[in-house]
Amino acid sequence: MTNPPRLLSVNVAVPASFPVRGRHVRTGIFKEPVSGRVALTRLTLAGDIQADKRYHGGPDQAVYVFPSEHYAHFRRALGRPNLAFGFFGENFTTEGLHERAVRVGDVYRVGSAVVQVTKPRSPCFKMGLKAGSQAFVGALLESRRLGFYLRVLEEGDVGAGDAIARISTDAGAPTIAEDIERRYFGRPSAGASGG
Repeated sequence: MTNPPRLLSVNVAVPASFPVRGRHVRTGIFKEPVSGRVALTRLTLAGDIQADKRYHGGPDQAVYVFPSEHYAHFRRALGRPNLAFGFFGENFTTEGLHERAVRVGDVYRVGSAVVQVTKPRSPCFKMGLKAGSQAFVGALLESRRLGFYLRVLEEGDVGAGDAIARISTDAGAPTIAEDIERRYFGRPSAGASGG
């Protein structure tokens, strides 16, 4: 029997930068766990930054979720046994919310907030810079362990340990895993076609 979904860690970032081709590129990928309750607004968590809003943030990418279950795989792949929650730039590190079980459009209550699943993450070059190898971006994509984004339907506050309760789902909608296959690997989504 699996445990009900829950929020293990809430992670926020302070501004940082990478040197890239002679210039500094701002990033919000360096996220660290915070304690206590954190306000979740329509666009972000209190205290978090989204450095490049062309690609990160906005109503449909207000929160990035990454399943904690993937950490064991990447600790081995990167040879970094102490890889800490927040490494992938996620706002929420969760338990029990795998891409194969979560559908686009699912609505969840987390703490006093209500959120909706929008789409999978698209790995970017900043993840490669953080991991120390641009090859890691391709490896992350190939692993299909990408996590997903949420929009905020009702603002509220969240904290580590909160239950994540599904309010609604559409059995005909694709799972995040199916959406990853469609978006990045050119395979049709079984859920979207009703199959």
